[in-house]
Amino acid sequence: MSKPMLKMTTAFADVMPAEYVELVQNGPFGKGYGVADLGSFKELIEEHPLCAGCGLALAVRLIMASLPTPEDTVVVGSTGCSSLAFPQIALQNIHSLFGNQNAVASGLKRALKLRFPDKHKDVLVVAGDGATADIGLDMVMHSWFRGEKLATIMLDNEAYANTGGQESGMSPEGCVLNMAPTGKKFKKIALPEIARESGCAYVASVTPVQPRKLEKAVRRAILVAREVGPTYVQIFVPCPTNFKFKPQETLAKAKQKEKDQTYPLREFITPEAQAYLAALEGGGKHD
Repeated sequence: MSKPMLKMTTAFADVMPAEYVELVQNGPFGKGYGVADLGSFKELIEEHPLCAGCGLALAVRLIMASLPTPEDTVVVGSTGCSSLAFPQIALQNIHSLFGNQNAVASGLKRALKLRFPDKHKDVLVVAGDGATADIGLDMVMHSWFRGEKLATIMLDNEAYANTGGQESGMSPEGCVLNMAPTGKKFKKIALPEIARESGCAYVASVTPVQPRKLEKAVRRAILVAREVGPTYVQIFVPCPTNFKFKPQETLAKAKQKEKDQTYPLREFITPEAQAYLAALEGGGKHD
């Protein structure tokens, strides 16, 4: 997709759906909008079928508002709660087989590079902890080993929330879930550290509690993936349904995880990526 492709043919303007007309006239394409502008433009996602208080839904909304160039972005997703939301998003996206998302994204990125050699076409992987750290870990890591220029975002609700609340590799040790009645027996997978050691040029872990930090991490991951190498962002997205808390407590749960350092906010940048970001961001140091 490109911005000119979004323009309506004048002859059909009066029969186009109102939602589409509004997206063309007041959407984020080519405007450079960000999280701070939410509420002032037609967003890429406005409705979803997910549970009340879903941290994942909030994170997806913030991710969509953080894209540097949504008109030139394709999202590759996978099976999970997020796959229920992506049909509601006004952006080109692909639903891959469970865990296969980084393999699909690798082929797509290479094809777009051949088709558009002089233009950035961002391929963004967005998937849950099961697809990223369990079922799809081999394909995720091998995309990092190969140096594929992709940004991978994990929506980490620390469980297989879409299928009844089984433990995942990202569930905390001792965590009791519907299908883990005696508690998880091993520690949470340290995927940010794995990403760093696997060749990712930029790695961050964030929560929706601080939207501007989440935006900064997502934008940096996408920008670094354009020129330097693979990147990884891990976002904590509390699940009220499977962890049995009230929907209005979602952000409080994430804030407590930040406070007690059970979900520490981290950022790792290679020297090459730091130099690239410094040039883009006017030479300022990262937070």
